Amino acid sequence: MMPDERRVGYLEGLVRELADRGLVAKVVRSRSGPAFCRVVNPEAASLSENVMCAPVPGDAAQPPWYFWWSWGEPLHAVEDPCGAAAKVARVLETRHG
Repeated sequence: MMPDERRVGYLEGLVRELADRGLVAKVVRSRSGPAFCRVVNPEAASLSENVMCAPVPGDAAQPPWYFWWSWGEPLHAVEDPCGAAAKVARVLETRHG
């Protein structure tokens, strides 16, 4: 499997989990770089995030794949899209009160 197909598969799993939490998410494929997940809180469009997906750099022959925040910090392991979606949802939630 090509790296980008693998990446899109992981991102599509994340999109499903984010949708379950009421967030608007889609996989964006760009010509200039790897695919990523665009996430928006529909209650506050200014609350958005681009989640990347890539192997951990500099690891062994088969590096683990992770979701990454847009600022380059590891977000969560791809094997647990539910856990990753929970973290993104927490960051993008509107503060009431």
